[in-house]
Amino acid sequence: MIQKRSHFLWAKAHLKWTVAKWKTVLWLDKSKFEVLFGKLGHHVIWTKEDKDNPSCYQRSVQKPASLMVWGCMGACGMGSLHIWKGTINAERYIQVLEQHMLPSRRRLFQGRPCIFQHDNARPHIASITTSWLRRRRIRVLKWPACSPDLSPIENIWRIIKRKMRQRRPKTAEQLETCIRQEWDNIPIPKLEQLVSSVPRRLQTVIKRRGDVTQW
Repeated sequence: MIQKRSHFLWAKAHLKWTVAKWKTVLWLDKSKFEVLFGKLGHHVIWTKEDKDNPSCYQRSVQKPASLMVWGCMGACGMGSLHIWKGTINAERYIQVLEQHMLPSRRRLFQGRPCIFQHDNARPHIASITTSWLRRRRIRVLKWPACSPDLSPIENIWRIIKRKMRQRRPKTAEQLETCIRQEWDNIPIPKLEQLVSSVPRRLQTVIKRRGDVTQW
């Protein structure tokens, strides 16, 4: 109930933002990608005579190779993509911001005013991270907890994961290559469409009194 109320109040507070203002936001997020999605093969019922037939078995991977992917985007284009293997803390997150977010911000907004958005993950809200952002005078959009339905970049991850299910990369190296290719192939009209949908997302949140939405 606390999260629903926070979701609802945040939507109400930002309802008057225009599409033009949402287009000044640089959205950053991370997502986990795995080499295999689901099980391979078909479920079958086999007789005693078929027990040694390889075609009668499902193949599965107990611990598939995975990558943590960080990326940012705006209505005007896709930012830099960073592949991270392993866990990340606040110090490493600041490296991601320095090496990928800042160059993307300069390239996409060309010195125009920009608002930075990220969620409330621990490395994002750590004191050293907030101090780093403050020193660089980066305006940060306050974000409600557990609100992926408000962020357009979540839709980008879903698009890319759907492409991965179609392409089915077999190794971590292939997975990274495919992710980068699909990231670069996202067209600007799609980005504009997603960012322009934020006011409608807010209206849906308010209508549902802060409950989860279809976005």
